[in-house]
Amino acid sequence: MPEIFPEPIRNLPKADIPIEGVTAYLSQGQNHQILFMEFSEDIEVPEHSHEAQWGVALEGKVDLTIDGVKHTYSKGDSVFIPKGAKHSAKVYAGYADVSFFNQKDRYKSK
Repeated sequence: MPEIFPEPIRNLPKADIPIEGVTAYLSQGQNHQILFMEFSEDIEVPEHSHEAQWGVALEGKVDLTIDGVKHTYSKGDSVFIPKGAKHSAKVYAGYADVSFFNQKDRYKSK
């Protein structure tokens, strides 16, 4: 897969996400996190919830089920997941996005 993120993004700390096939670069704010994520293989993300999340798809496709309603997002689409909303995903190889988490400690760096 060609590099989607420029060197300044790739130089950020990698996020510690225990899922094979995902690389995520972490920008840490005082009260939030921004992740730049790339997926090299298809993965299933089980249902979970957390603080609010907003993201925009940069490449590829993801099927996201939010509170029981399935949506498909692709390049250029944005998504908002409200705080506490139960959601799961089927992420397809080649997908990349930028996601804002309204939570300062959602992920740790490796």
